[in-house]
Amino acid sequence: MARRKPGALFPLEVNILECGLALQSTGEDFYGFAMARQLSRRDDGKGLTAHGTLYKALARMTEAGLLEAEWEDATLAEDQGRPRRRLYRVSGEGEIAYWRARAMAATPAVALRTAFA
Repeated sequence: MARRKPGALFPLEVNILECGLALQSTGEDFYGFAMARQLSRRDDGKGLTAHGTLYKALARMTEAGLLEAEWEDATLAEDQGRPRRRLYRVSGEGEIAYWRARAMAATPAVALRTAFA
């Protein structure tokens, strides 16, 4: 597994935060399969990862405080005839980390444009 600098996010984690913010902008929490669908729509499916990798990343990000998670009401899932979903929300810390990662990704391009202008 790739090592990371403290506070740095893997590209998958940045994508999860970006898609999560888009999904929760509708006022709802999101769940793993909805995230997988959203990732598959990015870059002609290149943003989709194996579901096992996705769920491990969701768990790691929850543990790190970037996401908040809770199980949905069992009655709702039972009424719809499906397993319960683990519902996620991007936390305030996760949103800050997302914008920080975006700024860091943009910095080299700005530095190159300035250096060669």
